[in-house]
Amino acid sequence: MSDQKLMNVESFNLDHTKVKAPYVRLAGIKAGANGDQIHKYDMRFCQPNREHMDMPALHSLEHLMAELSRNHSDKVVDISPMGCQTGFYVAMINHDDYDDVLDLLAKTLEDVLEAKEVPACNEMQCGWAASHSLEGAQELARSFLTKRNEWNQVFA
Repeated sequence: MSDQKLMNVESFNLDHTKVKAPYVRLAGIKAGANGDQIHKYDMRFCQPNREHMDMPALHSLEHLMAELSRNHSDKVVDISPMGCQTGFYVAMINHDDYDDVLDLLAKTLEDVLEAKEVPACNEMQCGWAASHSLEGAQELARSFLTKRNEWNQVFA
């Protein structure tokens, strides 16, 4: 993208035609005024512009990862789905150990496979409670986990 203007959003500067999902990459670090650092990871499930996650499965996976990841670390700030439906952003505070982040994500996805229900899947706690699929979320988790050895390989 050297011939294009640098964008404010890091992922808009990533050449999505060159990446090879699945992967987990450090997408940026933000430093706070008091020295805290937020590490933002791009957790890509689907090949950009070739495939995407269905919304009910993605939505349930978001709920599951957001809840279950915190059983493994108090460093999780947020796990947010990408609007393009190809992955998630994972934000961690004061935690720059990439291999440990991969282990945390693997443990979380293993927990997803064992889940019996989607947390906060009701009208009181969720803005679109009718749009969930535990089975779909578990299939996404299973597929991502089977390619664990590829997570650190971002480019084809």
